[in-house]
Amino acid sequence: MRKLLLLAMLLASATIFAQGTVTGTVMDSDMNGPLPGATVMVPGTNVGTTTDFDGKFSLKVDRASGKIEVSFVGYESKTLNFAVPTGGTQDLGEIVLSPDADALDEIVITTFSLAIDRKTPVAVSNISAAEIETKIGNQEFPEVLKSTPGVYANKAGGGFGDAELRMRGFEGENIAVMINGVPVNDMENGRVYWSNWAGLSDVTKRMQTQRGLGAAKVAVPSIGGTVNIVTKSTDAKKGGNIYAATGNDGYTKFGATVSTGLSENGLAATVSASKTTGDGYVNGTEFTGYSYFVNVAKKLGEDHELSFTAFGAPQRHGQRQNRHLIETYRESESGIKFNSDWGYLDGQVTHIEDNFYHKPQMSLNHYWDINEKTQLSTALYASFGTGGGGGWAGTNKFGLDSKYRDGYLQPVNLDLIVDENIERGAQGSETILRASRNDHNWYGGLSTLSTDLTDDIELLAGVDLRYYKGKHFQEVTDLLGGQYYYDDSNENDPVNLAQVGDKISYYNDGIVLWEGGFLQAEYAKNDLDVFISVAASNTSYKRIDYFNYLDSDPNQETDFYNFFGYSAKGGANYNFSNTSGVFANIGYFEKAPFFDAVFLNFVNDVNPDAENQKIFSTELGYTFRNSVLSANFNAYRTVWSDRSLIYSYNNPDGSLGVANILGVAALHQGLEFDFEYRPIDKLSITGFASLGDYTWKDDVTGVQIFDEEQELVEEINLYIGDTKVGGTPQTTAGLGFDYEFLADMRLRANYNYFADFYSDFDPVSRTSPDTPEVWELPDFGTLDVGLTYKFAVAGFDTTLNANVYNLTNTEYIANAQNGLGNNARTARVWYGFERTYTVGAKLNF
Repeated sequence: MRKLLLLAMLLASATIFAQGTVTGTVMDSDMNGPLPGATVMVPGTNVGTTTDFDGKFSLKVDRASGKIEVSFVGYESKTLNFAVPTGGTQDLGEIVLSPDADALDEIVITTFSLAIDRKTPVAVSNISAAEIETKIGNQEFPEVLKSTPGVYANKAGGGFGDAELRMRGFEGENIAVMINGVPVNDMENGRVYWSNWAGLSDVTKRMQTQRGLGAAKVAVPSIGGTVNIVTKSTDAKKGGNIYAATGNDGYTKFGATVSTGLSENGLAATVSASKTTGDGYVNGTEFTGYSYFVNVAKKLGEDHELSFTAFGAPQRHGQRQNRHLIETYRESESGIKFNSDWGYLDGQVTHIEDNFYHKPQMSLNHYWDINEKTQLSTALYASFGTGGGGGWAGTNKFGLDSKYRDGYLQPVNLDLIVDENIERGAQGSETILRASRNDHNWYGGLSTLSTDLTDDIELLAGVDLRYYKGKHFQEVTDLLGGQYYYDDSNENDPVNLAQVGDKISYYNDGIVLWEGGFLQAEYAKNDLDVFISVAASNTSYKRIDYFNYLDSDPNQETDFYNFFGYSAKGGANYNFSNTSGVFANIGYFEKAPFFDAVFLNFVNDVNPDAENQKIFSTELGYTFRNSVLSANFNAYRTVWSDRSLIYSYNNPDGSLGVANILGVAALHQGLEFDFEYRPIDKLSITGFASLGDYTWKDDVTGVQIFDEEQELVEEINLYIGDTKVGGTPQTTAGLGFDYEFLADMRLRANYNYFADFYSDFDPVSRTSPDTPEVWELPDFGTLDVGLTYKFAVAGFDTTLNANVYNLTNTEYIANAQNGLGNNARTARVWYGFERTYTVGAKLNF
């Protein structure tokens, strides 16, 4: 009874001392606009709030007078006095924050292009560092974007870092991924291997997706959109943190970050590192990964700043490369976790398919404030990739019902293969394990000059230069008991008794040169922003083949083959009130075909018909912002013509031929909507919907296929018109909330729904007019929940974070390849994960 009385007295006291409310609007001095997300605190207390989308705040205070502190990363803080009548309100009006001249947090801001809300006319979504930290857990990095309209992220085969990202129906190779303004898509095929960046979530400060043409400062934009990832830069405050996490299937992670703080001579450094291990949700996908991050920054006088950043994520993980029939998973003891690509050797788990890679990236950023109107930002970068993917060579002994398995759909017993190879003696190994290597050196430079021609017109000009050399070869990794492996693929050494580490099968280099430039003019006055941009690039490809040609053969090395691409785009944003605005953009660009579309047959045969891919895109959008609601609506239409499409055929002598098919086009159009609603300070409700219509545009008929002697081999027709593009849900929706139900304790939940999902397929497989529509996957939805609690331990701020993914344990197909029957029985699939979880703690010092 006494406890209840004491609690009632405390609540009454809180009511008595709650004096009033302080309000105001926080403004950015540079942009002369609101600064959302600024922190407003009563110093020395836990009383605080953040500004809304219009920079406004409302803070209840428990005293009649005092001080509040207004702060934002990279800006000078301000402390103001307040005095409110009991139960009344005091409006502090506009509070203008200026950039902190001593803060190094935004040193590289001008080397990449982040869209500005209600200013840049593109469809954009932002993910903060706090959201990444609380939601990522043991998810793959692209999955942080799964509640973004038009985006589909899935775990693909389920190995560590093997995730796939699609945007507006476009594959990952048609989505530009940039880290601190530096492009990381493979220069030969456009792909992004997320396992190379598996530790990136530890050091990401913010992530922004720009769907469609976007605003990236590169010579030629992407087709589907752009993902801008901004890492931490040097923290101007001394301190750091340590953290640890655990989860399902043996997941463990440990890490730490330390910052020296800004010294008197303007030098600061930040270092971060982590280690992640686990057994993997899918059978045979054990993994070990590391990540490291180093940033050193230095102010050089009043006009220059330098920042050096290096980061990487060496890792090795087992993979599931092969999809299987739905029936196979049902028959397997492992169910949806079944993986045919692993086994046991000497009692140890051995990955037949695996991935190992280390791709450190280093960049030196220089910012020069030339004068009040002109700035120059330059980034020089280098990346050195080493590693590849495992597999087997020789005789295939890995079928699902193979005698080398300990039963149907069981792991492979590699000891049986070892015994056979030993018995073969001087004949060498019949089956081995090998690795397909893709080592590369990549150097580049990006430089952007911006100058104010007038008070209203800004001109930007820049160059984008890249050099890439990829070394592709297979090497023996395990002879599985044999004395050697016989390989005759090298014309210069046709009798190769290969040992571990020797090259087999193929060995070639791909060299890519890229020279580009762009020019952009932007007009901004009052509520109107208009930009127009033009860009051009030249992509040069060269191939050197060390196995298929004698060293004395001049055809061993090709000339450079050049592809000139260009783009022109423009857009405008008009805010016709403090809450509402509209934007529109339009653009056309041509993009060089990928490397494999230029050199056919995996040799130095040059494709004379290789053409630039052509893209035309338009978009219209509406934005709404007030103190409690933020909403965006977009409509877009993109036509992709002359897609690179390769057709394989048999020559009269039985050899394999490859030809390029022209005229293939796809139409991607749709509507997107997303919102965030904050009815009270402690509750945020979010939602989105995306209605897409992705189809192959027309049939391509009467395509004549000629062999190397220009003799007609066959004539084919592709009946793809109005066929749905596969590989991504065309309808998505989601709803979520984040609620602080107790002091410093937040509960969140997100439900995502996916529908109109068609299996992926090769367009050249549709050669009959009677071929039915590709298989449509079942609709599905998943629910993720999480809890974050902040508290103090021995004077240190500590955060406890927990997540449960797919709480309802929904079974769903996340990825499918269409089969000959165009139905569920013949499709080969990967299932998504059922219920998983992580729990972690972070201590700040």
